[in-house]
This record gives sequence, C-alpha cells and structure tokens, in this order.
Amino acid sequence: MSTSRDEAASTEDRLVTLLSHWLARHTGDAELRRGLEQIGTGGLAAAQAAAFEELLTELRAPDGRPGELEMLVRETLEAIALG
Repeated sequence: MSTSRDEAASTEDRLVTLLSHWLARHTGDAELRRGLEQIGTGGLAAAQAAAFEELLTELRAPDGRPGELEMLVRETLEAIALG
C-alpha cells in the first residue's frame, strides 16, 4: 500500500528529473509545461507547491522571458530538493 510519503517522494523524484532535463536542454519549454501539468503537486509541501505553481504560471504566460524562466526552474528545483 502506498503512503503519502511515498507519493511525495515519487512526485519529488519525477519533478527533479523533469527540471534537470530542462536545465540540461534535453527538453523544451512545452515539454516542461506538459510534464508539470501531468505530475501535479500531490504530496508536495506548501513551499514546494508554491514554487511549482509560480513556475507553471510563468510557463503558461505568452510573454515569458527565458532568463526569468531559468531562474524559476532553478528555484523550484531547490525548493523540491530541500523539501
């Protein structure tokens, strides 16, 4: 049986992988947005979910700035990794 901690760990692992792939330029912005939407925030702590939502909002903005996006990805990755 899965516990909420297992769910959080799985969500965190999937997010770290996705964000890392984007930072390494293995995926593009559209793939990052779709991946975030598929993974969601289930099991994340409040600060992690807030960083996630801020990043997703920026990805959905039609006039997003690449430098801003990279900073948000790094901040989200840090929030996820530090819990």
